[in-house]
Amino acid sequence: MSEKPISVGGQAVIEGVMMRSPTYYATAVRTPQGTIVIQKTRFEALTHRFKFLNIPILRGAIGLVEMMWIGISSLSYSASQAADEDSDPKPKKNVGTNLTIFGSVVFALGMGFLLFFLLPLWLTELTGVQNGIGFNLIDGAIRLVFFLGYLFLIAQWKDMQRIFQYHGAEHKTIYVYENKQDLTVANARPYTTLHPRCGTSFLLVVMLVSILVFSVLGKPDTWGERMFRFAMIPVIGGISFEFIRLSAKERFARFLKPAVWPGLTLQKVTTREPSDDMLEVAIAALNACLDYQNVRLEIPSS
Repeated sequence: MSEKPISVGGQAVIEGVMMRSPTYYATAVRTPQGTIVIQKTRFEALTHRFKFLNIPILRGAIGLVEMMWIGISSLSYSASQAADEDSDPKPKKNVGTNLTIFGSVVFALGMGFLLFFLLPLWLTELTGVQNGIGFNLIDGAIRLVFFLGYLFLIAQWKDMQRIFQYHGAEHKTIYVYENKQDLTVANARPYTTLHPRCGTSFLLVVMLVSILVFSVLGKPDTWGERMFRFAMIPVIGGISFEFIRLSAKERFARFLKPAVWPGLTLQKVTTREPSDDMLEVAIAALNACLDYQNVRLEIPSS
């Protein structure tokens, strides 16, 4: 066994924050009564348990699926806390909440497939462009415009702005940890809400990488070719993960800074300055998932 420096990540989850370390993920939620409740779950990535999976691109694709699963689990817990902590003293079952979240996720994936995959393809076909590279440049540009427009649109929603505040709290808290400071609200306040390894930056990189990958595949003329493009999304996610990972390394950060800048700029839309009580929630989540003193974990080398 070996001990190496670890990295953490997180994401805003309704009225709370989810943080993840190599050994746990923890969701901290502020209830309507003002208390903070925490769900802590033991979790080791497949790439940590099986070294043969820890190879470039594949590890990113696996991590993408794992994060989707963890995110759904965290959303379920957050929603159940909101339901259980209301004025009704009778105990509630979480079956309805879980089904609602499952339905919402299925609906969101379906709308995402339609809005960011099928609709751009259809609009591009209307242009009559036959050249594979030209076709995919137009398709990618439309998809990117839809993505940016979607973010700017939801940013106007009051409830989403509060989620973006929690997103900012998560980033500030991670900065405190990365700079080896005590996890306190006072230490978190001065930091920026923009973080280079944010999910927003990752999604933007995915959009750009997809243009390059799809250009290699050429113009899709059949439904089989279109579905093959869709099946390539995990590969695109894996490539994007490697880029984000590389940009975090000190020896490459200076050269990749211009490429990271668009993602940081976009985070000005998806993060907001958090309040102190939001920082408390993020700190609670991070403290919970960093409780790894009694856990031995061998992290495969790069």
